[in-house]
Parts: sequence; structure tokens; C-alpha cells
Amino acid sequence: MKCIYCDHHKLYTISLTQVKCASCKRKFSIKKILQDKNIIECFIGNITINQCSRNLSLNYETVKNTYDKIRKAISIHLEENYIQKNIVAYEEYIYIEKSKKVQKKYIFDAKTFICFQYENKIFCLLMPSLHKYKKQFLNDDTDDIYYKELSRFLMFNKISKNKKEQTLIHRFLYNFEQEILKYKGISNENFFYYLKEIEFKFNFTKEDQKKILINIL
Repeated sequence: MKCIYCDHHKLYTISLTQVKCASCKRKFSIKKILQDKNIIECFIGNITINQCSRNLSLNYETVKNTYDKIRKAISIHLEENYIQKNIVAYEEYIYIEKSKKVQKKYIFDAKTFICFQYENKIFCLLMPSLHKYKKQFLNDDTDDIYYKELSRFLMFNKISKNKKEQTLIHRFLYNFEQEILKYKGISNENFFYYLKEIEFKFNFTKEDQKKILINIL
């Protein structure tokens, strides 16, 4: 085993659970590293927090905190990986839960993001939430107009994704629609992180995901 901070090969055992690097003199817990690696494998395998905590005999909050940490690290990694890349194509997309599409009162729950294709990967840019405009739309009595425009856009999206020539972006959006169903009751504040998780898993193989997450954590 090498030092997780400086990659030096010589470590000293200082307790049953901790080691110290001979080079940078920093200490770390082998038990914690192995625990994080096991949680990473559960995350990559789409195992729920509840199931992961049972499988590894860990506290629910411990697993949840690590999952949250992973999702935040993923969003930073994807941003850094995308910078200064050549964009091949892009497409705007509006997501709203299937059960809410037919009711006008839910139009402000819609999430808008733009998918950019670079190389053979996807980068998603989440646009500002519509909630902050809700009061203005209602006061101006324009919510009905917006609902009709949203319905047209959703229909256009559906027709576009059903074309015979499926682009990488279309494949990602189909994958997104399948994967997002696994998560129940996502808050507006956390939607960004789940979107980035799906983007991350779409862009990288499971083996690459594991290497990236072990490195950035």
C-alpha cells in the first residue's frame, strides 16, 4: 500500500488501524480507506443507501454522508473534465415527472438543462429553476401560455428522441429518463447532483468510475 497523500511507498504502522507516511509524515486510517472503497463499489453498482448499510454493516448516516460526498466530488470532476473541450453538439431538454405533465399547477417543477456533447461524452448544464418566476407568471396571468409552450416542447422532445438516427445526446436522455426513476422524491436542491451522477455513469465504464472515485476521494 502507498501513501494516499504523496504516493510514497514506505509506511509505518502506528496502531491497529492507522499508518504514517515516512515521507510526508501524514497519518491515515487503513480501515477508513477500505470502508470508503466498499461504499464506492456499492455506489457504482447502483445499490441503495439502505442496502449498502446492511451489506457492509455500517450506520445509515455513514453511508449517506459518503454517497453525498461522492456526488459532490463527481460534479467537480465533471466540470474540470469538460473545461476547454470542443463541443460537437448540444440540445436543450426539459424534464418533468410523468405524473405531473398533465397538470398545469406543476409546470414550475420542470427542470431545464442543456446537454453538450464533447469527444464521446456528455456534459449537462442545469439552468435556473422556474420556481422563482412562479409568482410573476401567476400575477401576469401568463401561466396558461407557459404551460402550452411547455407541452409543445415536451412533444417536440418526444418526437426528436424517436428518430431513427439516435445521437449520443439522445441516448443519454433516454438513459437519464430510465435512471432518474430509481430515485424517489428528489428535492430541487439535490436534483443537480443526481443529474451529475447519471452523467458520470453514462460517460465512464464501471472500472473507470472506480479509479476516478478512489482518486478524487
